[in-house]
Amino acid sequence: MLTPTQIENLNRWIKEAYGSPEELTKQLDELIFMLHFLEEEVFTRREVQSAAELLKGLGEVLGGARS
Repeated sequence: MLTPTQIENLNRWIKEAYGSPEELTKQLDELIFMLHFLEEEVFTRREVQSAAELLKGLGEVLGGARS
């Protein structure tokens, strides 16, 4: 379960990084699609890096949720 501080941090991160929860959802949908079809030369290096940055940022924000 997320703490109130984690929820606040998550909301701030979503707004700063993606502008809205809907845009984050769109990016996550694209990431899932990308991972299903991840083969050489299907996506640009930058697209894959952006997907990794999204997951890294989300992990950093939620990192304390494991306790």
